[in-house]
Amino acid sequence: MLEYIKTILVKVSFDQNLFEKELRKSFAVLLKEELAELKKWCYVQFATVHANVLNQVFAKPEFAI
Repeated sequence: MLEYIKTILVKVSFDQNLFEKELRKSFAVLLKEELAELKKWCYVQFATVHANVLNQVFAKPEFAI
């Protein structure tokens, strides 16, 4: 499921609202360990484009790595 979500995020990365929506949806289907991996991957892939979205979505204490 993690790889599928990564694929979706890449495909919707052109639109900030879609990107945020899909990222938030991933919280419902991934385990905490997978979310930690997704967080790292997102920052590597999208930090220059969607840093504000990533910071907002991953601001919860359980995502501190």
